[in-house]
Amino acid sequence: MFALVDANSFYCSAEQVFRPDWRNRPMVVLSNNDGCIVAANRLAKEAGVEKFKAYFKMRGWCEAKGVIACSSNYELYGDLSAKMMEVIGRFAPEQHVYSIDESFLAFHQCQQAIPDLSHHAQLLRRAVWRECRLPVCVGIGTTLTLAKVANHAAKKIEGYQGVCVIATKAQRQAILAQMKTSEVWGIGRRIAKRLEFMGINTALQLAAMKPGLARKSFNVEVERTVRELNGEVCKGWDQAKADKKQIFSTRSVGERITCPDSLRQALCKHAGIAAEKLRKQRSLVRVMMVFASNSPYDERPQSFKQVYRFAYPTDDSAAITKAVASLLDRLYAPGVRYYKIGVGLIDLVSGEHAQGDLFDESTTNPVLMKVFDSLNQRYGRDCLFLAAQGINPRWAMRREFLTPQYTTRWRDIPRVKC
Repeated sequence: MFALVDANSFYCSAEQVFRPDWRNRPMVVLSNNDGCIVAANRLAKEAGVEKFKAYFKMRGWCEAKGVIACSSNYELYGDLSAKMMEVIGRFAPEQHVYSIDESFLAFHQCQQAIPDLSHHAQLLRRAVWRECRLPVCVGIGTTLTLAKVANHAAKKIEGYQGVCVIATKAQRQAILAQMKTSEVWGIGRRIAKRLEFMGINTALQLAAMKPGLARKSFNVEVERTVRELNGEVCKGWDQAKADKKQIFSTRSVGERITCPDSLRQALCKHAGIAAEKLRKQRSLVRVMMVFASNSPYDERPQSFKQVYRFAYPTDDSAAITKAVASLLDRLYAPGVRYYKIGVGLIDLVSGEHAQGDLFDESTTNPVLMKVFDSLNQRYGRDCLFLAAQGINPRWAMRREFLTPQYTTRWRDIPRVKC
């Protein structure tokens, strides 16, 4: 059996951990530069909030309805996620962290020692709430896809109270009959539309589809999904989340960039972020793309893009940042008010099986990068950074509604008065 543990409206719930007075109130969390609504809790949705809608269009309405708006506090979310995953991991010998708010568990090695999986899941929910003050739902099934289905039922179908264990065929069919095909893990919007034309509208109808037909009409992943919906294990951790083939760091700036120094600093900042992601999955980059543009809504939209090929694959922040800085003359144009910038690492190879070169003159320093990452992980992002990123950037992301970073910044640690 597998379990999927998923936090409820994680970004909103994380904001409420240190603000008990915000609990049971409608909340939304905004994207970079407070652009659009990326997360909304149940109360906000019931009040009529639409996700992914521009906040400036919804601001007056939200204020009138008493909806609390927060800027994205990534430092807080990351730290609370790590604590939550540590608690979840104590309830099974095998754990796979799938995303910032989702984690799979496998009970194959200990299922006989757990007489009641439903009770075990309830204990897990209580432990996460007691130690992290985050509400989670638990879905348990014989495959990863059915665990996702069970989690959906635990959240959306009345009567399950946050925990659903799919143990029988009748129960599985009853839940699948209440799910749309677009709600099944691995079925995207386009595939769901094609299935609709074939007369397949529910997950139960999808499960009844012949696996061979699913493969012929779509692809092998849809076939695996069909088999998994019928209880046949076809997916493992490696299929659940593989290394990324490309890594991007891109963002719209809070204040338009008009000078070359600010553009260089902003691009170097994104180079550092992309390099950190690269090292986390133990990959090296051979080809990098750097781009910068003004807004597509400007009178004269302009965009610039350059590709850089490294002589030898690298994951060194200094080497990647130096390469980005060397492209500045081909990216900067006087008079352009830059709005969106980014760095993409587009040709990646494995760092564990990299081919050596007798004449390699690479300046990659893995020992230095290990110390660099460990210090930033221990003391918070950008406690150590390259000077090319600038000290006090004016182009930094706008976060008008940012809450304190309660667990990662000394001056934001909550004070308790007794």
